[in-house]
Amino acid sequence: MPSPSLRSPLYSLRRSKRKGTKRGAAASNNSRVNSANNENPVSGSVAPQPVVPSAVGLVTGGASAAGHQPPYDLRRKSPHHDPAAAAVAPNYPSGCNPSGSLSSNSACAAGPSGYATSMLPARKRPRRTCYTSSEIDEQRSAAHYLQYELPDEVLICIFSYLFERDLCRVSQVCKRFQSIANDTELWKTLYQRVFEYDTPLFHTGICKYEFIAIEESEYDNPWKESFKQLNHGVHVRPGFQEKALKYPSRYKGRSIAYFDTIQSALEFFDDAESPLVFVHKGSYQREYLVVENNVNILGCSSGNVAENVTIERDTESTVTFMEGARSSYLGYVTLKFSPDISSSVPHHKHYCLEIGENCSPVIDHCIIRSSSVVGAAVCVTGSGAEPIIRRCDISDCENVGLYITDHAQGLYEDNEISRNALAGIWVKNHANPVMRRNHIHHGRDVGIFTFDNGLGYFESNNIHNNRIAGFEVKAGANPTVVRCEIHHGQTGGIYVHESGQGQFIENRIHSNNFAGVWITSNSNPTIRRNEIYNGHQGGVYIFGEGRGLIEHNNIYGNALAGIQIRTNSDPIVRHNKIHHGQHGGIYVHEKGQGLIEENEVYANTLAGVWITTGSTPVLRRNRIHSGKQVGVYFYDNGHGRLEDNDIFNHLYSGVQIRTGSNPIIRRNKIWGGQNGGVLVYNGGLGLLEQNEIFDNAMAGVWIKTDSNPTLKRNKIYDGRDGGICIFNGGKGILEENDIFRNAQAGVLISTQSHPILRRNRIFDGLAAGIEITNNATATLEFNQIFNNRFGGLCLASGVTPICKGNKIFNNQDAVEKAVNGGQCLYKISSYTSFPMHDFYRCRTCNTTDRNAICVNCIKTCHAGHDVEFIRHDRFFCDCGAGTLTNQCQLQGESTQDTDTLYDSAAPVESHTVMVN
Repeated sequence: MPSPSLRSPLYSLRRSKRKGTKRGAAASNNSRVNSANNENPVSGSVAPQPVVPSAVGLVTGGASAAGHQPPYDLRRKSPHHDPAAAAVAPNYPSGCNPSGSLSSNSACAAGPSGYATSMLPARKRPRRTCYTSSEIDEQRSAAHYLQYELPDEVLICIFSYLFERDLCRVSQVCKRFQSIANDTELWKTLYQRVFEYDTPLFHTGICKYEFIAIEESEYDNPWKESFKQLNHGVHVRPGFQEKALKYPSRYKGRSIAYFDTIQSALEFFDDAESPLVFVHKGSYQREYLVVENNVNILGCSSGNVAENVTIERDTESTVTFMEGARSSYLGYVTLKFSPDISSSVPHHKHYCLEIGENCSPVIDHCIIRSSSVVGAAVCVTGSGAEPIIRRCDISDCENVGLYITDHAQGLYEDNEISRNALAGIWVKNHANPVMRRNHIHHGRDVGIFTFDNGLGYFESNNIHNNRIAGFEVKAGANPTVVRCEIHHGQTGGIYVHESGQGQFIENRIHSNNFAGVWITSNSNPTIRRNEIYNGHQGGVYIFGEGRGLIEHNNIYGNALAGIQIRTNSDPIVRHNKIHHGQHGGIYVHEKGQGLIEENEVYANTLAGVWITTGSTPVLRRNRIHSGKQVGVYFYDNGHGRLEDNDIFNHLYSGVQIRTGSNPIIRRNKIWGGQNGGVLVYNGGLGLLEQNEIFDNAMAGVWIKTDSNPTLKRNKIYDGRDGGICIFNGGKGILEENDIFRNAQAGVLISTQSHPILRRNRIFDGLAAGIEITNNATATLEFNQIFNNRFGGLCLASGVTPICKGNKIFNNQDAVEKAVNGGQCLYKISSYTSFPMHDFYRCRTCNTTDRNAICVNCIKTCHAGHDVEFIRHDRFFCDCGAGTLTNQCQLQGESTQDTDTLYDSAAPVESHTVMVN
């Protein structure tokens, strides 16, 4: 047996705790020690205070003598010599003296009750109560060695045999023990034997548990702090209770309860407040888990905790939370529902996780799987059902992933919902969940489906690669979808149908195989401030009497039209940017309607806006510009109103109207078209009223091929070609227009056309005011034609217009002046203008009717030749232009043909996949 001087004082303290003492001063000291031991340092009820007795105090078990300073220096450092402390004698019983000599008093024979005797087993303790001075010195020396000389490594080894409560009590002995007893590795070993976690788990709030890495923790000893927070829990660890009974010495001194089943652990608590259950690694099958109180259930394992703890059933719901579970918690486990498909037992109303009325559990870091082909993996149903489901993985289920219905609510955050056979999420029947930052992807159906008056607030979710739409809204559902990313859908992005509603705000909708947003069948959602781009078809597709408010969106880079409206749909489209489409901007067809206002439509590959096949939209205050074809294109009976728009800088004309289209075009600014301002052709109609048409590269207005528009009170000016050109059987009524400062004729009427011009002012042109040629005619009434360079009214041979009340005055008549001055007509026209005068050809030079020669070249360059007068008409002089064999003696210059017209390409329609 070891010498008493080497026996551990810790052993003495533990024996005192178990056996106690009833003698004098020792009883007084033990009452203090026991009071400290009865406190629960792990639970944190009282902060541990270091008890640092002197060497004498340790030996005698009494309190430190008055004036003694506790030795706070640590390993291998003795306290400073204190004479006063050395002079103080211990509190010996009567009859004992400090020298340790025996007294005749029988009381001295027993010696002081305390350290030395408590070191020995009870049966071997001496009956004497006094020690000699040498024995006291020896005991003092042992205590001194233990506190100051014994290496830390040895103490750590000794402490490693202690359980958590004793380790906390030892830390109260002295400063050095406190430091060593708080060693992180000691507590890590203790912690992992009990909880198995690789990282400390902290209870950060009600129903909040979080793993925090050591380097990120605010605690000096995270393992100990986590132990303190979780110490009150019981453990489900099959077979462990039998092991504790079989090896009692190994687990003696620890008051941790172990159970073989989760159900028995839950029954153990009865009505306890917020019980805590740790479920250790393993597969728990066929347990009937219905939670009706505020229990906290956590998986407990090393590695990936949830993967190592599985709870599974094949009949009825795996875990059910019912009324009363207001603050319950389930975390870090795998839940499985695996019914036998060949079984006759019905299970269509059972789920992997079921949350009923009036309960609000927290489901955290769980893996949830269901192989049932009916129902859902998770069902939240009923009024007052308000769970928090966060950081869970609901994937690879054979039906719906998450199903929320019947007025249920709840918060669903940071979950992974993927690869489910039907929708990732169903929300119906007035359910109103809040869903944030979920990852919903690769579903074999729709990503999120809200229907039958379902609601919900969906924020910052990532929804992608689902087989049908990323988000579907149907049958009165009205969700709010904010800042989500909806992309790479195998069909479309958002599908709203059958009177669906919803607010879709600040989302990124992109790279979907079909349209980014579909709206149909009397649905009326709000699509606001979204980015809708790079769709493999269109951006927003509204059809089948769809409606909706489409505003402040940025729609670009889509393969088909940015917005498509058809089949009696009537949306409001405002304040959007629709640009850089690989096709066109807005396409309205098949009796489409809609109010389209204050949008910016630009830089699209085809037309900025198409309106066709009986459609009647209203376009107001839009900026439609910089397109690679036409700005606004009406064709095949496209109608509607175009009011107060700015239409400019298109590669073709700003507006085209053809084939029976009859729009109202009012108060627009149409400018910068490379092929003119407005082109009306192939039977086009329309009312053009109070527009400003200016600075176009070709005619401000073209009217041709049996078209018959009405132009009233327009300003057509500063064109780089003519003002209005009417030819190839064109008609039209032109009333009260101001036509001025155009590079060519203010109005050119040609090739069997017959318009009516009334009360127009045609002035300041750089060529003629009105020219009529090539078997055309016109009705000219009360027009004012003045200050035009070439002349006022210029009529070709055979032209007999109906004229009434016209005023033609103060024109410059530059053609007549040039001819009268002996100049070649080419001098004032070059090849860019066609002044009207006498048109000759030279038989000697073998010119054709297409080669026109002015009268002065006939007289000078072709003097003595056989010449022929053809007609009075529009031409530039080919002789002066240098296109004939003989060099013009007046002047010569090369020429080129600029008479080219373009039509816009026809649009392509988005395809629709009709889904339930």
